[in-house]
Amino acid sequence: MRRSRLSPEREGELYEAVVELLGEVGYDALTMDAVAARTHSSKATLYRQWKSKPQLVASALRHTKPVSILDVDTGSLRGDLHEIVRCADGAPARDAALMRGLAQAIHTHPDLHQALRELLFHPEMSALDVLLRRAVDRGEVAPDRPALGYVVHMMCGALVARSLIDGEEPDVAYLSEYVDAVVLPALGL
Repeated sequence: MRRSRLSPEREGELYEAVVELLGEVGYDALTMDAVAARTHSSKATLYRQWKSKPQLVASALRHTKPVSILDVDTGSLRGDLHEIVRCADGAPARDAALMRGLAQAIHTHPDLHQALRELLFHPEMSALDVLLRRAVDRGEVAPDRPALGYVVHMMCGALVARSLIDGEEPDVAYLSEYVDAVVLPALGL
């Protein structure tokens, strides 16, 4: 049986609603019924498009990201990283809170962890690898620099640790300083 495709606009509305609900109630309390009610759609439509709640959540997070790393190319690694931070203005606090909640949920929901890895983390890591490869090709970063394999970990760490350690949400100023003080020096810049 062929599934009908949603328009990009309708899909975007659904994704926004999922992220809003996720922020309001958390992963465990998020239900397909609640998404259906919020978006004036049927559960059958949701399950036709996304086979499970974890797939819907991971897809929503992927498609509501404020910036596509693959679209960023300023000509320098520093410029690229700062552009990513700048484009995410307003999103780091929301994303950090969502990721903290999801980090808790993946311990009891391995299907969520798998969906996040496949639909969100791996594509982002691949896009970051492309960005870093360009920096290596331009001669900005030595190809054998050990920190190349840890950039994503450093950035995720900044998002999570800011609120845990300082009691503040990460903002653009903090993340920009972090890029200059931690990430770029680790890469030899």
